[in-house]
Amino acid sequence: MTKAAALRRLTTTAAALITLSGAPAARAAEATDFPAGFRTQEIAANGTTLHVRIGGSGPAVVLLHGYGETGDMWAPLAAELAPTRTVIVPDLRGMGLSARADTGFEKVNQAEDIAGVMDALHATRAEVVAHDIGNMVAYALAARHGERVTKLVLMDAPVPGIGPWEEILKNPLLWHFRFGGPDMERLVEGRERIYLDRFWNEFSADPKHFPEAARVHYARLYAAPGKMHAGFRQFAAFDQDAIDNRAWLAAHGKLTMPVLAIGGSASFGAGMAQVMQAGASDVQDSVIAGSGHWLMEEQPAATVAAIRTFLDAKRGQ
Repeated sequence: MTKAAALRRLTTTAAALITLSGAPAARAAEATDFPAGFRTQEIAANGTTLHVRIGGSGPAVVLLHGYGETGDMWAPLAAELAPTRTVIVPDLRGMGLSARADTGFEKVNQAEDIAGVMDALHATRAEVVAHDIGNMVAYALAARHGERVTKLVLMDAPVPGIGPWEEILKNPLLWHFRFGGPDMERLVEGRERIYLDRFWNEFSADPKHFPEAARVHYARLYAAPGKMHAGFRQFAAFDQDAIDNRAWLAAHGKLTMPVLAIGGSASFGAGMAQVMQAGASDVQDSVIAGSGHWLMEEQPAATVAAIRTFLDAKRGQ
Protein backbone atom coordinates (compact mmCIF):
# COMPACT_ATOMS: atom_id res chain seq x y z
CA MET A 1 0.00 0.00 0.00
CA THR A 2 1.33 3.47 -0.88
CA LYS A 3 1.81 6.11 1.77
CA ALA A 4 -0.98 8.18 0.20
CA ALA A 5 -3.38 5.23 0.25
CA ALA A 6 -2.50 4.47 3.86
CA LEU A 7 -3.14 8.09 4.81
CA ARG A 8 -6.51 8.07 3.03
CA ARG A 9 -7.51 4.91 4.85
CA LEU A 10 -6.46 6.36 8.21
CA THR A 11 -8.34 9.59 7.55
CA THR A 12 -11.46 7.74 6.44
CA THR A 13 -11.42 5.57 9.55
CA ALA A 14 -11.03 8.54 11.88
CA ALA A 15 -13.80 10.45 10.12
CA ALA A 16 -16.11 7.48 10.35
CA LEU A 17 -15.52 7.21 14.08
CA ILE A 18 -16.39 10.84 14.58
CA THR A 19 -19.45 10.75 12.32
CA LEU A 20 -20.91 7.40 13.33
CA SER A 21 -21.19 8.12 17.02
CA GLY A 22 -23.56 5.20 17.44
CA ALA A 23 -21.06 2.63 16.15
CA PRO A 24 -19.52 0.34 18.76
CA ALA A 25 -16.29 1.71 20.20
CA ALA A 26 -14.53 -1.55 19.38
CA ARG A 27 -14.86 -0.76 15.63
CA ALA A 28 -11.96 1.60 15.52
CA ALA A 29 -8.81 1.94 13.50
CA GLU A 30 -7.49 -1.16 11.81
CA ALA A 31 -4.54 -1.04 14.21
CA THR A 32 -6.93 -2.02 17.00
CA ASP A 33 -8.95 -4.60 15.05
CA PHE A 34 -8.39 -8.21 16.07
CA PRO A 35 -8.06 -10.93 13.43
CA ALA A 36 -11.06 -12.80 12.09
CA GLY A 37 -11.83 -15.76 14.31
CA PHE A 38 -11.43 -13.87 17.56
CA ARG A 39 -14.54 -13.64 19.73
CA THR A 40 -15.43 -11.53 22.75
CA GLN A 41 -16.89 -12.71 26.02
CA GLU A 42 -17.99 -10.95 29.19
CA ILE A 43 -16.48 -12.99 32.02
CA ALA A 44 -17.56 -12.61 35.64
CA ALA A 45 -14.54 -12.87 37.93
CA ASN A 46 -13.70 -11.76 41.46
CA GLY A 47 -16.78 -9.57 41.89
CA THR A 48 -16.59 -7.77 38.54
CA THR A 49 -17.05 -8.51 34.84
CA LEU A 50 -14.23 -8.20 32.33
CA HIS A 51 -14.54 -7.81 28.58
CA VAL A 52 -12.25 -10.44 27.04
CA ARG A 53 -11.09 -11.15 23.48
CA ILE A 54 -10.24 -14.78 22.78
CA GLY A 55 -8.79 -16.44 19.69
CA GLY A 56 -6.27 -18.89 18.32
CA SER A 57 -5.41 -22.34 19.57
CA GLY A 58 -2.69 -23.94 21.65
CA PRO A 59 -1.14 -23.05 25.02
CA ALA A 60 -2.59 -19.90 26.59
CA VAL A 61 -1.05 -16.44 26.53
CA VAL A 62 -2.63 -13.54 28.44
CA LEU A 63 -2.05 -9.95 27.24
CA LEU A 64 -2.58 -7.11 29.74
CA HIS A 65 -2.85 -3.46 28.67
CA GLY A 66 -2.02 -0.26 30.50
CA TYR A 67 -3.33 3.26 30.97
CA GLY A 68 -4.27 5.31 27.92
CA GLU A 69 -5.21 2.17 26.00
CA THR A 70 -7.31 -0.99 26.33
CA GLY A 71 -6.80 -4.59 25.29
CA ASP A 72 -7.21 -3.34 21.71
CA MET A 73 -3.55 -2.28 21.78
CA TRP A 74 -2.56 -5.94 21.42
CA ALA A 75 -4.22 -6.59 18.04
CA PRO A 76 -0.93 -6.85 16.06
CA LEU A 77 0.61 -9.20 18.61
CA ALA A 78 -2.57 -11.28 18.84
CA ALA A 79 -2.45 -11.82 15.08
CA GLU A 80 1.11 -13.13 15.38
CA LEU A 81 0.46 -15.42 18.34
CA ALA A 82 -2.94 -16.88 17.41
CA PRO A 83 -1.62 -19.58 15.02
CA THR A 84 0.25 -21.28 17.87
CA ARG A 85 -1.46 -20.06 21.06
CA THR A 86 -4.83 -19.40 22.62
CA VAL A 87 -4.70 -15.62 23.03
CA ILE A 88 -6.65 -14.12 25.97
CA VAL A 89 -6.93 -10.32 26.04
CA PRO A 90 -9.00 -8.73 28.83
CA ASP A 91 -9.76 -5.11 29.48
CA LEU A 92 -8.64 -4.44 33.05
CA ARG A 93 -11.11 -3.84 35.87
CA GLY A 94 -13.36 -0.88 35.13
CA MET A 95 -11.53 0.01 31.91
CA GLY A 96 -12.35 -0.28 28.21
CA LEU A 97 -15.48 -2.35 27.70
CA SER A 98 -15.26 -4.07 31.08
CA ALA A 99 -18.02 -3.39 33.58
CA ARG A 100 -17.93 -0.17 35.55
CA ALA A 101 -16.06 -0.55 38.85
CA ASP A 102 -15.52 1.90 41.68
CA THR A 103 -13.20 -0.14 43.89
CA GLY A 104 -10.78 -3.05 43.83
CA PHE A 105 -7.93 -1.45 41.86
CA GLU A 106 -5.15 -2.77 44.08
CA LYS A 107 -3.04 -4.89 41.77
CA VAL A 108 -3.16 -7.89 44.09
CA ASN A 109 -6.94 -7.82 43.72
CA GLN A 110 -6.79 -7.34 39.95
CA ALA A 111 -4.47 -10.34 39.73
CA GLU A 112 -7.40 -12.36 41.06
CA ASP A 113 -9.56 -10.87 38.28
CA ILE A 114 -7.15 -12.32 35.73
CA ALA A 115 -6.86 -15.65 37.54
CA GLY A 116 -10.66 -15.82 37.42
CA VAL A 117 -10.66 -15.20 33.67
CA MET A 118 -8.11 -17.96 33.22
CA ASP A 119 -10.29 -20.28 35.31
CA ALA A 120 -13.37 -19.47 33.25
CA LEU A 121 -11.49 -20.28 30.04
CA HIS A 122 -9.88 -23.43 31.51
CA ALA A 123 -6.40 -21.98 31.12
CA THR A 124 -4.49 -23.71 33.90
CA ARG A 125 -1.20 -22.04 32.94
CA ALA A 126 -0.26 -19.19 30.63
CA GLU A 127 2.47 -16.96 29.36
CA VAL A 128 1.73 -13.36 30.35
CA VAL A 129 2.66 -10.25 28.36
CA ALA A 130 1.99 -6.82 29.85
CA HIS A 131 2.55 -3.11 29.35
CA ASP A 132 2.36 -0.11 31.69
CA ILE A 133 -0.19 -0.70 34.50
CA GLY A 134 -0.64 -4.18 33.06
CA ASN A 135 2.92 -4.83 34.31
CA MET A 136 1.78 -4.25 37.87
CA VAL A 137 -1.16 -6.63 37.57
CA ALA A 138 1.05 -9.20 35.82
CA TYR A 139 3.69 -9.02 38.55
CA ALA A 140 1.06 -9.56 41.25
CA LEU A 141 -0.35 -12.50 39.28
CA ALA A 142 3.09 -14.06 38.78
CA ALA A 143 3.97 -13.58 42.45
CA ARG A 144 0.80 -15.07 43.89
CA HIS A 145 0.11 -17.63 41.17
CA GLY A 146 3.64 -18.48 40.12
CA GLU A 147 2.70 -22.02 39.21
CA ARG A 148 0.29 -20.65 36.61
CA VAL A 149 2.64 -18.20 34.84
CA THR A 150 5.19 -19.95 32.61
CA LYS A 151 6.88 -16.84 31.16
CA LEU A 152 6.46 -13.14 31.85
CA VAL A 153 7.02 -10.14 29.56
CA LEU A 154 6.90 -6.67 31.15
CA MET A 155 7.10 -3.57 28.98
CA ASP A 156 8.25 -0.05 29.81
CA ALA A 157 6.80 0.72 33.23
CA PRO A 158 7.96 0.20 36.82
CA VAL A 159 6.37 -2.04 39.43
CA PRO A 160 5.41 -0.32 42.71
CA GLY A 161 7.80 -1.15 45.53
CA ILE A 162 10.23 -3.09 43.32
CA GLY A 163 13.73 -1.78 42.64
CA PRO A 164 14.23 2.00 42.45
CA TRP A 165 10.52 2.79 42.90
CA GLU A 166 11.03 5.77 45.23
CA GLU A 167 13.54 7.33 42.84
CA ILE A 168 11.22 6.80 39.88
CA LEU A 169 8.46 8.65 41.75
CA LYS A 170 10.63 11.78 41.82
CA ASN A 171 10.52 12.12 38.02
CA PRO A 172 8.45 15.27 37.29
CA LEU A 173 7.00 13.64 34.17
CA LEU A 174 5.10 11.30 36.48
CA TRP A 175 3.01 13.96 38.23
CA HIS A 176 -0.09 12.10 37.05
CA PHE A 177 0.64 9.34 39.59
CA ARG A 178 -0.84 11.72 42.20
CA PHE A 179 -3.53 13.27 40.01
CA GLY A 180 -7.00 12.01 40.81
CA GLY A 181 -10.11 12.41 42.90
CA PRO A 182 -13.55 13.95 42.31
CA ASP A 183 -12.28 17.43 41.42
CA MET A 184 -9.71 16.09 38.99
CA GLU A 185 -12.37 13.94 37.37
CA ARG A 186 -14.52 17.06 36.90
CA LEU A 187 -11.58 18.91 35.37
CA VAL A 188 -11.03 16.16 32.81
CA GLU A 189 -14.69 15.40 32.04
CA GLY A 190 -15.39 16.34 28.43
CA ARG A 191 -11.66 16.94 27.89
CA GLU A 192 -10.52 13.30 27.87
CA ARG A 193 -8.79 13.64 24.52
CA ILE A 194 -6.79 16.66 25.70
CA TYR A 195 -5.70 14.85 28.86
CA LEU A 196 -4.76 11.63 27.06
CA ASP A 197 -2.92 13.46 24.27
CA ARG A 198 -0.46 14.61 26.91
CA PHE A 199 0.52 10.97 27.59
CA TRP A 200 0.60 9.94 23.95
CA ASN A 201 2.71 12.97 23.01
CA GLU A 202 5.14 13.33 25.92
CA PHE A 203 5.87 9.61 26.28
CA SER A 204 6.45 8.95 22.56
CA ALA A 205 9.80 9.15 20.81
CA ASP A 206 7.80 10.77 18.00
CA PRO A 207 4.14 11.63 18.69
CA LYS A 208 3.30 11.11 15.01
CA HIS A 209 3.79 7.39 15.57
CA PHE A 210 0.74 7.19 17.85
CA PRO A 211 -1.93 7.15 15.13
CA GLU A 212 -4.78 9.64 15.08
CA ALA A 213 -7.37 6.91 14.59
CA ALA A 214 -6.12 5.12 17.71
CA ARG A 215 -6.29 8.39 19.66
CA VAL A 216 -9.91 8.88 18.59
CA HIS A 217 -10.72 5.30 19.53
CA TYR A 218 -9.21 5.36 23.01
CA ALA A 219 -10.46 8.86 23.83
CA ARG A 220 -14.02 7.70 23.11
CA LEU A 221 -13.61 4.67 25.35
CA TYR A 222 -12.16 6.71 28.22
CA ALA A 223 -14.96 9.27 27.90
CA ALA A 224 -17.56 6.62 28.76
CA PRO A 225 -19.10 6.83 32.25
CA GLY A 226 -16.78 5.66 34.99
CA LYS A 227 -13.75 5.02 32.79
CA MET A 228 -11.62 7.99 33.78
CA HIS A 229 -12.53 7.26 37.39
CA ALA A 230 -11.19 3.72 36.94
CA GLY A 231 -8.03 5.07 35.37
CA PHE A 232 -7.40 7.47 38.24
CA ARG A 233 -8.05 4.72 40.79
CA GLN A 234 -5.39 2.57 39.15
CA PHE A 235 -2.83 5.23 40.09
CA ALA A 236 -4.34 5.92 43.50
CA ALA A 237 -3.69 2.30 44.46
CA PHE A 238 0.07 2.57 43.89
CA ASP A 239 0.94 3.21 47.56
CA GLN A 240 -0.85 0.04 48.65
CA ASP A 241 0.61 -1.82 45.69
CA ALA A 242 4.11 -0.88 46.84
CA ILE A 243 3.37 -2.10 50.38
CA ASP A 244 1.96 -5.37 49.04
CA ASN A 245 4.88 -6.00 46.70
CA ARG A 246 7.59 -5.24 49.26
CA ALA A 247 5.93 -7.53 51.78
CA TRP A 248 5.61 -10.34 49.25
CA LEU A 249 9.20 -10.00 48.06
CA ALA A 250 10.51 -10.02 51.64
CA ALA A 251 8.50 -13.11 52.54
CA HIS A 252 8.77 -15.16 49.33
CA GLY A 253 11.73 -13.86 47.34
CA LYS A 254 12.06 -13.07 43.65
CA LEU A 255 10.01 -14.46 40.80
CA THR A 256 11.62 -17.57 39.34
CA MET A 257 9.98 -17.90 35.90
CA PRO A 258 11.79 -16.43 32.87
CA VAL A 259 11.13 -12.70 32.52
CA LEU A 260 11.69 -10.44 29.52
CA ALA A 261 11.97 -6.74 30.39
CA ILE A 262 11.39 -4.53 27.34
CA GLY A 263 12.09 -0.80 27.33
CA GLY A 264 11.75 1.82 24.63
CA SER A 265 15.09 3.46 23.85
CA ALA A 266 13.52 6.91 24.41
CA SER A 267 11.79 5.81 27.61
CA PHE A 268 12.82 3.21 30.21
CA GLY A 269 15.37 1.57 27.92
CA ALA A 270 17.77 -0.74 29.77
CA GLY A 271 16.41 0.58 33.05
CA MET A 272 13.43 -1.73 32.63
CA ALA A 273 15.67 -4.75 33.17
CA GLN A 274 17.28 -3.09 36.18
CA VAL A 275 13.85 -2.67 37.75
CA MET A 276 12.93 -6.29 37.17
CA GLN A 277 16.25 -7.72 38.38
CA ALA A 278 15.19 -6.47 41.81
CA GLY A 279 12.06 -8.62 41.64
CA ALA A 280 12.96 -11.62 39.48
CA SER A 281 15.93 -13.98 39.28
CA ASP A 282 15.87 -14.87 35.56
CA VAL A 283 15.66 -11.61 33.59
CA GLN A 284 16.45 -10.99 29.95
CA ASP A 285 16.35 -7.51 28.47
CA SER A 286 15.41 -5.94 25.15
CA VAL A 287 15.62 -2.28 24.19
CA ILE A 288 13.47 -1.26 21.23
CA ALA A 289 15.23 1.39 19.14
CA GLY A 290 13.24 4.40 18.01
CA SER A 291 10.46 3.91 20.53
CA GLY A 292 9.23 5.72 23.56
CA HIS A 293 6.69 4.26 25.97
CA TRP A 294 4.09 3.25 23.36
CA LEU A 295 5.99 0.30 21.93
CA MET A 296 3.09 -1.39 20.15
CA GLU A 297 2.23 1.83 18.30
CA GLU A 298 5.70 3.27 17.72
CA GLN A 299 7.65 0.15 16.77
CA PRO A 300 5.16 -2.71 16.49
CA ALA A 301 7.24 -5.00 14.27
CA ALA A 302 10.35 -4.84 16.45
CA THR A 303 8.32 -5.22 19.64
CA VAL A 304 6.38 -8.21 18.35
CA ALA A 305 9.61 -9.82 17.15
CA ALA A 306 11.24 -9.43 20.58
CA ILE A 307 8.22 -10.95 22.30
CA ARG A 308 7.95 -13.82 19.83
CA THR A 309 11.65 -14.67 20.16
CA PHE A 310 11.36 -14.84 23.95
CA LEU A 311 8.10 -16.78 24.07
CA ASP A 312 9.16 -19.26 21.38
CA ALA A 313 12.55 -20.02 22.93
CA LYS A 314 12.87 -23.19 24.95
CA ARG A 315 14.11 -22.69 28.48
CA GLY A 316 17.89 -22.60 28.56
CA GLN A 317 18.30 -21.23 25.03
